Amino acid sequence: MKLNINWKKSKLLIFGGITLVLAGYVFVNSLNLSPFYLEGATFWCFAFTAYVLAGVFFHYGELFTIKTKAEQEGPYRVVPQLKLPKWAIWTVAVPWAFLLLMNIVMSPLLSYPAYRDQLGTPEVREFTGDVQVMDMDQLPVVDKDLAAKLADKKLGERPSLGSQVYLGEPTIQQVNGKLVWAVPLQHSGFFKWLTNMEGTPGYIVVSATNPNDVEYVDQHLIKYQPNSYLLHDLARYTRFSSALFQGITDYSFELDDNGQPHWVVSTYKNRRGFALPEATGAIIVNASTGQHTQYSIAELPEWVDRIQPEDFIMAQINNQGEYVHGIFNFSNKDKFQSSEGEMIIYNNGRCYLFTGLTSVGRDESAIGFMMVDMVTKQPIRYQISGATEWSAQKSAEGKVQNLRYEASFPLILNVDGVPTYFMTLKDAEGLIKQYAFVSVENYSIVGTGETVTAASAEYSQNLRASGTNVSVDQQSLQTKSGQVDRIAWEFDGTETVYRLTLQGDGSTIYQISASTSDQLVLTQPGDRVELRFVPVAEGTQICAEFSNLSMR
Repeated sequence: MKLNINWKKSKLLIFGGITLVLAGYVFVNSLNLSPFYLEGATFWCFAFTAYVLAGVFFHYGELFTIKTKAEQEGPYRVVPQLKLPKWAIWTVAVPWAFLLLMNIVMSPLLSYPAYRDQLGTPEVREFTGDVQVMDMDQLPVVDKDLAAKLADKKLGERPSLGSQVYLGEPTIQQVNGKLVWAVPLQHSGFFKWLTNMEGTPGYIVVSATNPNDVEYVDQHLIKYQPNSYLLHDLARYTRFSSALFQGITDYSFELDDNGQPHWVVSTYKNRRGFALPEATGAIIVNASTGQHTQYSIAELPEWVDRIQPEDFIMAQINNQGEYVHGIFNFSNKDKFQSSEGEMIIYNNGRCYLFTGLTSVGRDESAIGFMMVDMVTKQPIRYQISGATEWSAQKSAEGKVQNLRYEASFPLILNVDGVPTYFMTLKDAEGLIKQYAFVSVENYSIVGTGETVTAASAEYSQNLRASGTNVSVDQQSLQTKSGQVDRIAWEFDGTETVYRLTLQGDGSTIYQISASTSDQLVLTQPGDRVELRFVPVAEGTQICAEFSNLSMR
């Protein structure tokens, strides 16, 4: 006698329920369904297992039989047939075996050359006077934290918006030759989205070179955005519109040359099992309309600044340093690693990731620097020994320790032919108060000032005072001649510094290091002198050259 169970209806309910749960999970988590990515392979393993377990349950259920015994021996009993179907074994075993195999294949123990060589061979350059790591007129004095503060202040100027939206993540980029931070506005909650489904009203642009240049742009709506709802969520929309079976990551907010906001979503493939992700191009999504187009790296529009995810590049740099001599390099010979931070910088219109390199186990000093093109992934390595970024920050903070300013993460510049860290010095509120230049090779040489020009001039003077062979840009120097009105000197603990004023120009003080000219020690009031200096709008003029015309 068979059990009184409606197997057909039960199958429909169970298998339908499993399907709904899996579909809901895929939708909510914007899951990649390709089995060649870890999340997709894991999903299919669990899906097959769930369906097989349900199938086995019904297989056994239909074979349950009720056999009778003598009435005096008791009630009916169920006797199942316990032979597991082969189709169930293979359906479950194959996907899990595939997942296990892929994890074994991607182990560095079996394929360390793939990890070591993924970045490619960097072009090695010596840091000389003709190498300019970034454009001097595009110094990003506004970092990410300050950009967020300035954008929030601008948003506060419109009280009606404050309760409707919040600021997204600032993204640095170059728009029509201008270096800026672009900050999208995002819905602050479900009901705000529900009542404004057309999108949030625009974005804020913060100049990376001028903290006073902040603009609110409301001509373009931001309909598709991270952490939104249903198909207005950026990751979900991108996944189900064009990337159901491919890897996507790194949702970067970028503006085209017309100010139209887009999301640049990097596409990638794994080079070894589920490991070693490699960017292959980008899906560009119009933030207002949702129109999207997929591009390879070679096909990208010129206004796209970067598609290489920062975490991909940093992992590849560290892998190259870790496996430089194989997997069993227990002595750490020639091993290196990235320093504690990295920065996005621009040089000659190109976007680069910049980070220092340190020896494994000796992170107090840098052995070089790496710059990687954020579109083509072309790596450039500069062989420079000196201070790490962290050491430079501490040196700059020590120069103004009485003011308790904090240094931002530095970038590297070519100042007078000398590799130099540049950073801002901020107060407790995160506002820029001064600027600092620190020598990479000798981080005790520091120049600070309330303007970039003043800090650069002091730094150049301190370089010359230290005996460093520097090259001066003659075109930037201004010449001033006249008779000395007053002159005095002092020793600041490291060098002798002269200060003088000229007759008829008593409001300007000219500062000259004793190492600039031997004539300084013999100069007296009334002598006619000629000074050359990089002009500073206000304050003391720091001279690069000095000549006593009365001694000729």
